[in-house]
Amino acid sequence: MVHHKCYTYSERRMTMPTKNPRVNIVVEPPLYSVMHELATNEGISMSTIARDLIREAIDLREDVALAAFADKRMKSFDRKVALSNEDVWK
Repeated sequence: MVHHKCYTYSERRMTMPTKNPRVNIVVEPPLYSVMHELATNEGISMSTIARDLIREAIDLREDVALAAFADKRMKSFDRKVALSNEDVWK
């Protein structure tokens, strides 16, 4: 079990010790275990592994969206009306 303590709370507004905004997340125990194992194996913090996994997930979603866009363009591509490289750079 993990016990969290709030060290930054005060009656007056405290500045964060980092310039980056923070996100507090809740994960299921199996997901926590996998994240903990990954962080331990890589020798990095849980927050760093969470950040890296979120980045990877966003990159994958972008890749899926771009692939769908490319597929749509390929389906509508007509070589008969397409401009040649020479025509484009005139």
